[in-house]
Amino acid sequence: MPPEKWRLIIDGARNAYWNMALDEALLRGKESTLRIYEWRPPAVSIGYFQEVKEEVDVEELKKRGFDLVRRITGGGAVLHQWEITYSLTFPEEFASESISESYREICEGIVIFLRNLGLNASFSPINDVLVEGRKISGNAQTRKWGRILQHGTLLLDLDLEAMFSVLRVSREKVSDKLIKDVKGRVTCLNWELGGIPNKDEMKVLLSEGFSEALGVEFSESKFTKSEVELARELVSKYSSDEWTFMR
Repeated sequence: MPPEKWRLIIDGARNAYWNMALDEALLRGKESTLRIYEWRPPAVSIGYFQEVKEEVDVEELKKRGFDLVRRITGGGAVLHQWEITYSLTFPEEFASESISESYREICEGIVIFLRNLGLNASFSPINDVLVEGRKISGNAQTRKWGRILQHGTLLLDLDLEAMFSVLRVSREKVSDKLIKDVKGRVTCLNWELGGIPNKDEMKVLLSEGFSEALGVEFSESKFTKSEVELARELVSKYSSDEWTFMR
């Protein structure tokens, strides 16, 4: 049986509201799609069930000119700065009924991508990918309208000062000890490869990892007119205080 054929959208950098609106538009659609994109300006996204005041220093975020957006998916607060991000949308029956197992199935694409770069990568339940035991990718998922949306990060570099400033990660002051502790738990491609790799090359290699993991062939494509129109409507939701500060 020949492999499934899915769309591949190699996207550019967009603001947080457009990024989340496009992901939801793809979820509401009918096409199985891998989208790979970036964030500009940098942004913090919070999980659907989180409270802003517990997770984010909003004033510091404003000072830095970063966006703040609430995702449709669960999970924790994330600073999107030096990374590439993917989203996968497809019919629910394509993946395991077990959410934990579906995370493993999908994240295998990231594991393959990292191993092809020569890194010792592994999946860590429920939704992380590690290199040498340190987190390099976090992922979140939702299931609606008979379909799955999973999106996640791939850290190219880390700005720990910015992360500690905008996220309420710890009540401690940013100290050498704290930074050393974080470096023991997280990593990025810059640290692992000794340089920040070319983003365009990484996007192609990541799509190849997902192709192998999921047994699908990707055909590069673009958003449809109806997807863009729906996303344009959804941008007003994602950029509204009513949505962002709903908890």
